[in-house]
Amino acid sequence: MDEVVRAGAKVSEVFFATHSEYTRDFAAVVKERAAKGGVRINSVHALTNQFEPELFGKGLRAHTDAITTFTRVCEAGEVLGAKYYVFHGATRLKPAVKYVFDYDFIASRVNKICSIAKSHGITLTYENVHWAYFSEPGYFEKLAPLCPDLGATLDIKQAMQSKLDYFDFLKVMGSRLKTVHLCNYTGSGKLVMPHSKEGVFDFKLLFKRLKDAGYDGACLIEVYSSCYSDFSEIKDSFDYLNEIKESL
Repeated sequence: MDEVVRAGAKVSEVFFATHSEYTRDFAAVVKERAAKGGVRINSVHALTNQFEPELFGKGLRAHTDAITTFTRVCEAGEVLGAKYYVFHGATRLKPAVKYVFDYDFIASRVNKICSIAKSHGITLTYENVHWAYFSEPGYFEKLAPLCPDLGATLDIKQAMQSKLDYFDFLKVMGSRLKTVHLCNYTGSGKLVMPHSKEGVFDFKLLFKRLKDAGYDGACLIEVYSSCYSDFSEIKDSFDYLNEIKESL
């Protein structure tokens, strides 16, 4: 959080890394540090494969445990004042296999967790992820009408890793879009910082498309530690993206 403050950011996402962090007490510590730096917490993210796939499992005990963990994350998010929960959901463990989805069943589970999140003042936002069920636009397009309270998170690097155009995801998300994750990548798919000269992503076009769509939510830098060697690069990317946005 200190590096986020030093970069000059006023909005952030909290990515909980493990079960011991899914607590009100831990969230209170993070909230205090964020508040001191004038940072608002927009959204929360959990280490999803610890429990989110079992939210769709049919084993009673595993599903019940997953609901308990999901609820704890929402409780922590409520302490932080987060408005959104970024959700990956179930995974495609065998990517070579063509998955056939029971959308009525999936919707029943999604609506259940949407209700839990809503009780803590949070909107569940389904993120496009190349190794999860929502790896292609059609999945969300079919699921969303069955889930009135469901939002969406657009991740541009995940769209690239799905070998699809992020704009196709943006179109099906429509007014449900609540959060955007930003990263950059090279022509070979290597992930790099947004400001990197190696990167090929057109952020100006993205921001224009978001503006044209009436989107006024958070655009958050989400990168991995392998993308940078010094925290100062986070500020460099923050400044770079702000310059582009202000030029429109």
